[in-house]
Amino acid sequence: MPHDTPLIATIVAGLGLAFVFGALANRFRIPPLVGYLVAGVLVGPNTPGFVADASLANELAEIGVILLMFGVGLHFSLKDLLSVRAIAVPGAVVQIGFATLLGVGLAWLLGWSLGAGLVFGLALSVASTVVLLRAMQERRLIETERGRIAVGWLIVEDLAMVLALVLLPALAGVLGGQPQADDHASLLSLPASHGIWGVVGITLAKVVAFVVVMLVVGRRVIPWILHYVAHTGSRELFRLSVLAIALGVAFGAAKLFGVSLALGAFFAGMVMSESELSHRAAEESLPLRDAFSVLFFVSVGMLFDPFSLVSNGLPILATLAIILIGKSLAAFVIVIAFRYPVATALIISASLAQIGEFSFILAELGVGLKLLPEQGRDLILAGAILSILLNPLMFLIVDRMKPWLEKRAGNTAEPEESRPIGPATEPGQVASAAAVSESENGLPPRTGLTDHSILIGYGRVGSLVGAALKQAALPFLVVEDADKTLAKLRADGVETVAGNAANADVFAATNPEGAKRLILAIPNAFEAGQVVLRARAANPGISVIARAHSDAEVEHLKALGADTVIMGEREIARGIVEAVTGMYPLGWTTPLPRSGRSLPDARLHKPSGSGNE
Repeated sequence: MPHDTPLIATIVAGLGLAFVFGALANRFRIPPLVGYLVAGVLVGPNTPGFVADASLANELAEIGVILLMFGVGLHFSLKDLLSVRAIAVPGAVVQIGFATLLGVGLAWLLGWSLGAGLVFGLALSVASTVVLLRAMQERRLIETERGRIAVGWLIVEDLAMVLALVLLPALAGVLGGQPQADDHASLLSLPASHGIWGVVGITLAKVVAFVVVMLVVGRRVIPWILHYVAHTGSRELFRLSVLAIALGVAFGAAKLFGVSLALGAFFAGMVMSESELSHRAAEESLPLRDAFSVLFFVSVGMLFDPFSLVSNGLPILATLAIILIGKSLAAFVIVIAFRYPVATALIISASLAQIGEFSFILAELGVGLKLLPEQGRDLILAGAILSILLNPLMFLIVDRMKPWLEKRAGNTAEPEESRPIGPATEPGQVASAAAVSESENGLPPRTGLTDHSILIGYGRVGSLVGAALKQAALPFLVVEDADKTLAKLRADGVETVAGNAANADVFAATNPEGAKRLILAIPNAFEAGQVVLRARAANPGISVIARAHSDAEVEHLKALGADTVIMGEREIARGIVEAVTGMYPLGWTTPLPRSGRSLPDARLHKPSGSGNE
């Protein structure tokens, strides 16, 4: 492998091995991120063979964090963020304090100084941005109330860590470390001569200044740039503008205002979300977001020394207990104390039960300031790796515990009117407070409809289908997981089941045995295929209609049992032909061939009657 191209070598080795081991992990029904971490260990300095450039890998991973937080910001609004401030701010502060105290206690047992304990505890208190957001996205929770609480909590943690990174160099001498030399100070550092409160005041002033600039200037400039570029008609320029804004704002926020790259990217996305083109911006940045988030996990794996599991066995277990049990328990109690449902508390607890990128930064800074011993950094790295690996297991435990805890809490549940508004949307969870009281085991209540249509998804396609079903007075219900959509459907009197239809409990609540047809309006063919299999198992006679974007997706869904699969591109072509000639291509309205490969006969045929079918 060439040694004069370290960037190319790092990208190729990282993505290549991540693909191989991610595919193997998926084959054995293990989360792919486990494979990504293994790939990082193999190209890291602690295993034989090729060693990738760790500094380059870390910078590439930082780009992934920026793009991921930018994507989350695109689905948020300032109103959404402020709506969870009552729980996110005190919750994050208390949880950070509790985890830090646990870290100080473990440091004392290991014979470290108070300063080492503070750095160690702070590093264990902050969750990984990438891991939390990936978990929320996989469970389709980002746009729900629980997702907003988790992201708001994450942002408060982010701000707290920015403040810690600024204060540590100024306090290093007081805490028993070595003050950072001025010639090596970062732009986040402030002179100790300002005093502790002066440093805190300047830091908060910078953060406030950044927020004001984004809300006053950014809200006007960023949407204007997007609309201007969109009117050029160049998709390449539009994609470039989205990436330039995301990366540029994040980098500028870090250099000019001392705000973290992730927080800067989040605000850029949140401002851009006010543009009508935000949906398109999210689509254009998605491929790079996925690729660079993979490199994040690879970079984490590169830092891990597998042999430390033997040399530091008991301290690593204690560190892991703080991350998985201590932090989770604190978050659970805090959320319950604010009178949120048990399911919300469990989801927040599981999502925070890991550490990541800020933990690494704090560890490196602590070692550099002679505050934290190198053993502390090794424990933080081991805790991060193991907690990331075990995070999917935490969600599995949550799913198992949720019905039992909800049943025990049922006798003392708070009145419905005191509960937070907003449906729950993860698999197996009911949609409203009223529904909780109807279900003794915490599962979605079963619909009483029969001979009805089950409409999966209520986006741009599903909403049109739903309007037509309503106009035709045909009984139907909607399975959806977006907060705002569910609220609107209920206001319109449409029966809903909140959650992911691929989940057995959610789909069972739709009464598939008594349904007449299943309509899959979601664009995800893989997820749609799972729903088709469940529908066929429950009701072999049900009529299944699905959508697809390619011949391969058509073949996939037909093979799983879909009766009719409508490909969007083909329907667009039909509409164009009909608009030009007044006729439609023969056979294009019939179910597609079983193979899904060949097009029907393209001869034009003048229809009888009105010309519409």
